[in-house]
Amino acid sequence: MEFDAIDRAMLKRLQEEGRISNANLAEAVGLSPSACSRRLDLLEKSGVIRGYHARLSDKALGYGMTAIVHISLSGQFARTLSEFEKAVKLCPNVLSCYLMSGEYDYVLRVAVKDLQDYERLHRDWLSALPHVVRINSSFALRDVIDRPNIGIDAEHF
Repeated sequence: MEFDAIDRAMLKRLQEEGRISNANLAEAVGLSPSACSRRLDLLEKSGVIRGYHARLSDKALGYGMTAIVHISLSGQFARTLSEFEKAVKLCPNVLSCYLMSGEYDYVLRVAVKDLQDYERLHRDWLSALPHVVRINSSFALRDVIDRPNIGIDAEHF
């Protein structure tokens, strides 16, 4: 999809304030409210805008630790990958999961309350996932960057 300056301005403004009204967004980018609404609808339907949500603090909700979990499976057959992915989606502590190239098959980012909670997650969920043969975990000491999206920069977008 090709983006013009107005699309970029709309996306940038929405990243800054996802709850902005259509009228205020239209004014910010120099469009009528109806034209802004049509463009916004196109950005949503094309999948550029994947949704609107509140970004909650894991720590405020009692999840003070983030773990990065590398997982190796018994093979990379379509059925093996599909069964693993279906099961991992059910685990509420998994914040993101990526199919990887390289040494490990998947990398997960998980939120846990503390080490005891991670032990429970490891025992009850991670080691019980289908086809898992190896789990390697690391614990984040602190957030350095935690962006919800890539920034909209007119020079690079």
